[in-house]
Parts: sequence; C-alpha cells; structure tokens
Amino acid sequence: MTSDGHPMINLPNLMSKAIVLGNGESRGWINELPITANAVNWNNDIPLWGCNAVYRDFFVDNLVSVDYAMQQEIYQEDMDDCMQLWFANWSPVPAEIAEMMFMGYDIPESYVHKTKRNGHHTEQCVISGKDPNTIQEQIKTVMESNPTLDEKDLQLKMGKDAGIWITYIKEPCNVKNIDFPIGWSAGNTALHLASQSQPEEVYILGFDMSSYDEPLNNIYKGTDNYLPADAKGFNSVNWIMQMETTIKEFRDIDFYWVDSTERTLELSNLHYMDGGDFRKELHLCQ
Repeated sequence: MTSDGHPMINLPNLMSKAIVLGNGESRGWINELPITANAVNWNNDIPLWGCNAVYRDFFVDNLVSVDYAMQQEIYQEDMDDCMQLWFANWSPVPAEIAEMMFMGYDIPESYVHKTKRNGHHTEQCVISGKDPNTIQEQIKTVMESNPTLDEKDLQLKMGKDAGIWITYIKEPCNVKNIDFPIGWSAGNTALHLASQSQPEEVYILGFDMSSYDEPLNNIYKGTDNYLPADAKGFNSVNWIMQMETTIKEFRDIDFYWVDSTERTLELSNLHYMDGGDFRKELHLCQ
C-alpha cells in the first residue's frame, strides 16, 4: 500500500528509475532519436511509461489510456502483444450483453463503434461510452455558468468519444484495469502508476501545461481519435493538482520534470531539468 492507502502495483524487474512520457510538444525531440526495431534506443534499461498514441512512434513498456476511442484503437493494433496495457474502466462482460443492448433501440450507426471478432476472441467484451443526449445537457449547464466560453469548442471537447464503444476481448488479453487513480488525465494516471512501483527517481517528459487562450498543445492533435489541430487548449488547474497529489504522496521519490513549460510547483522532491541535462544523465543516444 502507498502512504495514502492506495494499492501498489508489482512490476517485474523493478529498476531504480522510471520515465513517464506525456504527449506535450516539448518532448518532440524524442521522436528524432535513433529507432531500432520500433524502439527508441535508450542506453539504460529503464521502465518506460507512455500514453495513448505514443505507440504509433515507438515502443513503451507500459501504455496507459483513459479514453474509449484510443483504448479501442490500441487494442485493435494488438499492442497488448508487446506492451503492458493499462486501461481505465476496463471491465469485461459476456459478449451477448452487447447484442442485447440494441434490442428495441434505433441507435445511429455513427454512434456505434465495434471491433471485429475472429477465432482468437473470447466470449467477452468491454462496453464503454457516453450518451450524446446527456452531453448536450451538460454543455447547456456549463454555458449557463460560463457564458464567455467558446460553445463550439466546448461541444467539440465534450462530444469526443460520444456513443457506444464495444471491444471484443482476445485470448490472451494483456490489459490491466486501472484501480487508482480514476478520472485523472492519462499523463498523470501514468505518473501515479509508475510511482507505485517505488523507483528512486522518476523523469517526467511532455507534461506541458495548457491554456484555454492558446492552441491545443499535443503532438498528436489533428490525428485519429484526437481533437482537431485548431482546437483550443484546456484549463490545466486539474492537471497540476493531480501531479502535485502524486508527488506529495510519494515523498521518497525524486521527480525530475524535464523541459517544463511551467514551474509553479515548489515541492522538496520535485526538480526541474532541461532536455540536454536529461540526455546526459541517462547517457541517451542521439
């Protein structure tokens, strides 16, 4: 158990360091490192954690996703064959439930996202989603409380992943359901999971803070299952709070925030580092 009473994960071959990658644009230089067998050529055998579409560019040991659309994309690409997947709300149920859901309902095909089944699938599936009608009610409530917001941008963000996502389970299935934290951003979820293995040092890259007044900061914006490239950023208050919670909880770990675009957190076990020093510290190939 952690100091706050949360369950610990037990990773094999625990190392004294861990690297956690967010998808902020400040870590774009990583994609320019030498690639061998679809893996960034790290000289040190350090557990590498990443989020969502990072798998499109290179291998990570642990891939975290909390978004339904990205989970389905990752699973269909058979990433669980080579990476440990960590998905939020991943609760398999009998596959027949998915078929029964549509009885008596006329749900537009555009809102139904189902994977194909083949001989390697089990008789289970994971059902996730968001009700489009509920989303519209939520948007109305938010706009009434915050009339200065861009309603079109709000609809874009809250409408993401709307509909039903049905993912049929393969055998074997290398996906672990995330017990804690729940409801956090993918990056901060990965940070907490990496910290649960109790490394001595954690290096944080691509955790760029965002602002509603600036364009969206994400390496994969404008690609499948991401917001458009011209979308606005987010208010990053919750992201900062989640990061602060993790760093305070794991007081015995030294956290190194690499190329941080914001240095408002002042904690005894948080250190700021530039990319050049990070590459030297880890003897990273260039």
